[in-house]
Amino acid sequence: MEICRHNEGCGGCIYQEMPYQDQVILKGKEVLRLLDEKNIDYGKYLGIEGSPKRTAYRNKMEYTFGDEVKNGEMTLGMHKKGRFMSIVTVDECQLVDQDFNEILKATLNFCNEKGYGYYHKKSHMGLMRNLIVRKGEHTGELLVNAVTSSQSEFDGTGFTELILSLPLQNKIVGILHTINDRVADFVYCDQLQVLWGRDYYMEEIMTLKFKVSAFSFFQTNILAVEKLYTEALALIKDLDGKTVFDLYCGTGTITQTLALRAKKAIGVEIVEEAVEAARENAKLNGLDNCEFIAGDVLEVLDRLEEKPDVIVVDPPRVGIHPKALEKILSYGVKQIIYISCNPKSLVENLSFAQYYGYKAVSVKAFDNFPNTKHIECVVLMTNSD
Repeated sequence: MEICRHNEGCGGCIYQEMPYQDQVILKGKEVLRLLDEKNIDYGKYLGIEGSPKRTAYRNKMEYTFGDEVKNGEMTLGMHKKGRFMSIVTVDECQLVDQDFNEILKATLNFCNEKGYGYYHKKSHMGLMRNLIVRKGEHTGELLVNAVTSSQSEFDGTGFTELILSLPLQNKIVGILHTINDRVADFVYCDQLQVLWGRDYYMEEIMTLKFKVSAFSFFQTNILAVEKLYTEALALIKDLDGKTVFDLYCGTGTITQTLALRAKKAIGVEIVEEAVEAARENAKLNGLDNCEFIAGDVLEVLDRLEEKPDVIVVDPPRVGIHPKALEKILSYGVKQIIYISCNPKSLVENLSFAQYYGYKAVSVKAFDNFPNTKHIECVVLMTNSD
């Protein structure tokens, strides 16, 4: 890929000037370094898998309104490198489908023509806060969401007409207006208005259909995660007739792929909205051997009477809390699949698991986010007892 026009200012792609194969090698070495640093006894290192797509792989972007220089013209995009208050307009970003860039440019022009101001992080005054664009990789469906405060009127009708008039390659299925009056700098939904269409898009992963709502967490690089899931599930032997726990399951994508083979799959997730989405998607896919439980993993496991034959964990970046990990390991199952989005917290958890008699039989890394620092890993752990 060519060097992005936004490379100097945008803080997104730190490895953009490095040839892709060198990026992959560097990330693989970093995983090995962390494993060795923590004295992790791993059987096989299966290398690192590159992403099927190196550009236009992100299916969601959460852009911020602001300015690049104090009191300058309004911008819409990403935070500037090392400058939390500065926002760089990224209308030629290479990590997203070109439709995202067209929607961003049109939205910024629309807001400037209307004379809308951006929401100031310090004064907490202003209308425009965020623009969120989401896409179904396999369906080509687009969801566009303008996030504002309620301090003045937003022309939803005009915005809808604008978005529907754009010559896009993909299909708009929903245009939304979210009101967020919280002072914190994150997107919170105080009120959601569907301006046109619906408040979700459809996606497909490994033959399964998923309804992804406006604020649902969902995997960002679909083609890469399909490869990761396929390889992770292939590590589990003889899943037929077994009960499997999928902990930190999110919207239940892994749980449902497990349910295609297992006797029963139980997903546990702390975010209630994600659990509701998981239940709805399981019905959509005709899976009646899935159960989803909302709650903290440790608390749920303490009251859950069923015992697993296999456990899959896919925790957030901070990894698994020691108390929860101790409870997970106490089941004594022969196979645990650990899917990690942060090798640093992964090796901490593996070190803890070693103490309890578990060994990392195989480790494989995945570069699901080319040009960025992020690395995914899949580890098969077995109980030496």
